[in-house]
Amino acid sequence: MAEARKLDLTFLTAEAARIIEARLEHLAADRFAERLGRHDTTLWGDDPQRQKVAGNRLGWLDSPAAMRAETGTLREFAAGVAAEGFTHAVLLGMGGSSLAPEVLRLTFPARPGALELAVLDNTSPEAVRAVAATHDPARTLFVVSSKSGNTLEVASFERHFFAWVRAAPGAEAGRAFVAVTDPGTPLAALAARRGYRRVFQNPPDIGGRYSALSYFGLVPAALIGVDLDALLDRAVEEVQAGISPGAAKKNFGLELGATLGELARNGRDKVTFVLGPEIAAFGSWAEQLLAESTGKDGKGLVPIAEETLAGAEVYGRDRVFVAVSAAPLAEETVAQLTALEQGGHPVLRWRDPSLAHLGAEFVRWEIATATASAVLNVNPFDEPNVTEAKQATAAVLERYLAEGGFPDPEPLASGRHLRVEAPADVAQAMGGKPEGEDPAAWIGSLLALGRPGDYFAICAYLHRTPERHARLQRLRHTARAATRLATTLGYGPRFLHSTGQLHKGGPNTGVFLQLTADEGEDLPIPEEPYGFGALRWAQAAGDYEVLAKRGRRVMRIHLDSAIEGGLDRLIEAVGAVART
Repeated sequence: MAEARKLDLTFLTAEAARIIEARLEHLAADRFAERLGRHDTTLWGDDPQRQKVAGNRLGWLDSPAAMRAETGTLREFAAGVAAEGFTHAVLLGMGGSSLAPEVLRLTFPARPGALELAVLDNTSPEAVRAVAATHDPARTLFVVSSKSGNTLEVASFERHFFAWVRAAPGAEAGRAFVAVTDPGTPLAALAARRGYRRVFQNPPDIGGRYSALSYFGLVPAALIGVDLDALLDRAVEEVQAGISPGAAKKNFGLELGATLGELARNGRDKVTFVLGPEIAAFGSWAEQLLAESTGKDGKGLVPIAEETLAGAEVYGRDRVFVAVSAAPLAEETVAQLTALEQGGHPVLRWRDPSLAHLGAEFVRWEIATATASAVLNVNPFDEPNVTEAKQATAAVLERYLAEGGFPDPEPLASGRHLRVEAPADVAQAMGGKPEGEDPAAWIGSLLALGRPGDYFAICAYLHRTPERHARLQRLRHTARAATRLATTLGYGPRFLHSTGQLHKGGPNTGVFLQLTADEGEDLPIPEEPYGFGALRWAQAAGDYEVLAKRGRRVMRIHLDSAIEGGLDRLIEAVGAVART
């Protein structure tokens, strides 16, 4: 069994410590941990529908132990693929089916003789073309990963790359594809028709964002040579510690969730990750888990990932910092965290003994999220507003096909390769035209709508490149310095399956900047009357429409094709706000 660990709560004010101690005592008296281990669906309220959903979403507690019996089979599968000459794997997925593999890929480098893994979860034509340009169809295994088996983006990726492999000389396309999905899904049926090498059928009682230690995470992990036994051993220990009888204050995951939940109830809902570079990728997975599980009913934890640590002067009183590493943190980082503690900010910190303890971290955060959701009285296992965004995308595509193009609304401003749009109520709230001739100045008007306790979300429907990512990071940090707002950065459509639920169903504290651009010629999707570019534009338009419908403060800035230059001007415009 895992060693009992305890969070250090001495950083808290006396009142905050009292509230959390009371919550932990209540959880212990309520036998929360034991009931979680028994899959007790009443932990999240009396609503029958909520209990029904929870009843089919608690398999993640059993998965680590069950998957230990499959590690030999997974190793044999990976060895067989490598023996046939495959050198690379590409995972086609979205949300829960892609984020854990991405974390594992970036945390555990491929072992000698194992495959190199890439993850495709962006419908940008540029992103899809980049995968084809850097992979050999004769040596690449495609892992098609979707719990529902009908995820629109994944189905589109599959059609494109199956046709691409089939067109290669001498290729046997089916042997280059495997599927990970639930039993009886459209993807399982498609795999049978196309003659896929293998279909891994995942237990259906595991939700996507809780599926890291099921086939969804472990098939790609096996392909890159991760030590599955070590990963799962740590996970099993954490499950046992998390559901064992006894005091809640000896249960790390439960105590973490209770602390985050109560801090959020008292205004500190921005869970800011400070991760060691060796596990830096973990933040994107935890971001989805927290945002999609808790961000509903006007409530939610707001995870802040990849935000560079700075001095206390740029942070509002809505923050809680979580510092986790598997190696000693840099001295500068430790000094900054200490200064934040001394400035009155809650800082939770711990160090894992090894990278294999990433398995324990997956479980710990799942238990913490389930606990925090109970504290907030939300259902951690549904995502109602994700469906809303999907329906909006479908409606936009239908209009596009019927009318032969997308709507062209009147902009607030345009020129110098920028076009600025906002819903009427947001435009009215921003007031008149900002000073100067550059449309980029409107971003300052958007940021002025932010209030203490809000967050600034950059929703970038762009192909990610190192140059663009560096600029977007500068943009968010410049905005933080100008406003003291917490900041997030997500790439569309990927974030729709991650933070999108929080954006639409969580508290109305977000200030949203949607970025779109012209990225060249569209790329057709086989069997569809539209291409990847049209699909991504429909997703951006649907996202924007739902945000506007829900009264969110949202602005769209279209960058034309001069993307890097446009981002530089936005950074300068926000910097001007900081200087005033």
